[in-house]
Amino acid sequence: MRTIKGPALFLAQFTADTAPFNALSSIGAWAAGLGYRGIQIPGGDARLIDLDRAAASQDYCDEILGQAAEAGVAITELSAHIQGQLVAVHPAYDICFDGFAPAAIRGNPAARTEWAVDQVKKTLTASRRLGLHAMAAFSGALAWPYLYPWPQRPAGLIEEAFDELARRWRPILDHAEDQGVDVCFEIHPGEDLHDGASYEMFLDRVGGHARACMLYDPSHYVLQHLDYLAHIDIYHERIRMFHVKDAELNPTGRQGVYGGYQPWIDRAGRFRSPGDGQVDFKGVFSKLTQYGFDGWAVVEWECCLKHPEDGAREGAAFVKDHIIRVTERAFDDFAGAGTDQSANRRMLGLEP
Repeated sequence: MRTIKGPALFLAQFTADTAPFNALSSIGAWAAGLGYRGIQIPGGDARLIDLDRAAASQDYCDEILGQAAEAGVAITELSAHIQGQLVAVHPAYDICFDGFAPAAIRGNPAARTEWAVDQVKKTLTASRRLGLHAMAAFSGALAWPYLYPWPQRPAGLIEEAFDELARRWRPILDHAEDQGVDVCFEIHPGEDLHDGASYEMFLDRVGGHARACMLYDPSHYVLQHLDYLAHIDIYHERIRMFHVKDAELNPTGRQGVYGGYQPWIDRAGRFRSPGDGQVDFKGVFSKLTQYGFDGWAVVEWECCLKHPEDGAREGAAFVKDHIIRVTERAFDDFAGAGTDQSANRRMLGLEP
């Protein structure tokens, strides 16, 4: 067993154009002041990191690491969520997702995909230069519009979507292997990899690739009514990253999992600050510790009610209270009889 590292904070929900949220050194110091030991950086946010320079220059990466250390935090991972999303986009979402791409390639899906693949690869290379061993990403989605089987899906539609998703990701995963960095797909609604079954469909198609790993976020499983503790039992060998995010699902006579197109505040399923929702985090931390997860517990603040800075402050303390410092000895060692093999055999009646 190993002790989970933390607390850390995912910065994507906090970066802004005003201080202290507009530069790595200042936002890092802000996070450290709240009690965080690490920060997870969105690799596409130029206010925090120049991804092109980070992929090309070890000196620049050393400079970034120095800025974080001076601020009092470690860099835990880079995120390529947005870039990963754009690796595979169904045409129904072209206009929505074009806003995440550079202006010069909007309206050109092929160019957008090429750009996204390059960005994910650069994030992997930058991760290696920063001494990191895991990178967060979304998988993108081609089959998501056909999630519910009505009208009836034609035979082979989903299979073809996953075949294509695997074709796009396999070269990226091979690059990840070259860099010694795991790609941790956040299992997330809106992505083709949205639960264990869909993850397995993808994993089969990439030949069980060792770098095709998971980012575990129990909030998404609460909203799907999926057993998030059993999920750890099944996939613990693939779970390499952990987001501490809470959620609640309170179905009514009017709506349930699908939410009736309502805004977040009015949905049956809502994201909440850590400790304010329904996730059994004592169970989650216990399971992950039991299986030897030694990554970071990273707070991802998303809440439809609470102010983000309050959520960040409370999240640091919440994680500290849940990290289990593993024991180096058994609790009943005091009662050990100090027997040897011969004594054991006598106890079993195998020797006189």
